[in-house]
Amino acid sequence: MPLPQEFHDIAARVNNWGRWGAADEIGTLNLITTQVVREAAACIRSGRRIPLALPLRQDGVQTGVIPGRVNPLHTMTAVNHEIFGPGTVATSDDAVTMGLQSATHWDGLAHVSHSGRLYNDRPASTVTAHLGATALGIERATPIVSRGVLLDVARAHRTDRLPAGHAVTPDDLDAAEELARTTVRPGDIVLIRTGHLQHYLAGDRQAYAFPSPGLSLRTPEWFRARDVAAVANDTLTFEIFPPEIEDLWMPVHALHLVEMGMLQGQNWNLEELSAACAEEGRGTFFLSATAEPFVGGTGAPVAPVAVL
Repeated sequence: MPLPQEFHDIAARVNNWGRWGAADEIGTLNLITTQVVREAAACIRSGRRIPLALPLRQDGVQTGVIPGRVNPLHTMTAVNHEIFGPGTVATSDDAVTMGLQSATHWDGLAHVSHSGRLYNDRPASTVTAHLGATALGIERATPIVSRGVLLDVARAHRTDRLPAGHAVTPDDLDAAEELARTTVRPGDIVLIRTGHLQHYLAGDRQAYAFPSPGLSLRTPEWFRARDVAAVANDTLTFEIFPPEIEDLWMPVHALHLVEMGMLQGQNWNLEELSAACAEEGRGTFFLSATAEPFVGGTGAPVAPVAVL
């Protein structure tokens, strides 16, 4: 169905086209200034490092529903091969075939278009079959390090895991922000925990994939008002799925990536981080989460690390 007027009204309120100039290709990552990074470094107290990426494996989160988004297939190209002759040093090498967004990843700004346009009013035709994203490619994303804020919506609801039909609302984000004992500020990277990844970690890929809790159509304005630099969560679909408005598919993707120019991440493992933040009574940390710079990529794997 055509995008409804409600979508276009929200789009007009959150739109960042031209905010950083007509040539801009990184959107809200512009909000991560040198001052923001210096202040983020002050979040490091104990030096405790918590990995947030899922292992790259053939039995990963993908179920085949998304065409071409295959789990990593790891193959050996050489095994103890004495490449320079018998008795010389031997080497082993390997290769991988995978969808760039098959595991823990960032969606790039060329990942989604609507009405024939990408972020900053670029034509969707700049994504081509042979070159990929000729503009807004994931390789354009600057080094992504900033203050991370965990908004543990599940914990704010006093549960380990939100029900599959839960649409995360601005009120949910407010409650989780209060729990985090902080105020989200410009340049922050917000991580939203629903607990839904527990299904995958317990071995049930289908329950993880569908149906899923996720962000409501009402949340992009919350992020825009606070000038958030990027958002990630612990689900496959990122937004509520099936959608909260019948037949309105992926509206949050379109608002974040196309209108706001804001990267969004999926399949982030926030379980250990949730426990650590609860233990230490905090919700902020230093976050390193730079995307792998695949030229022309519409997204990329990431191995984020939170440092407390």
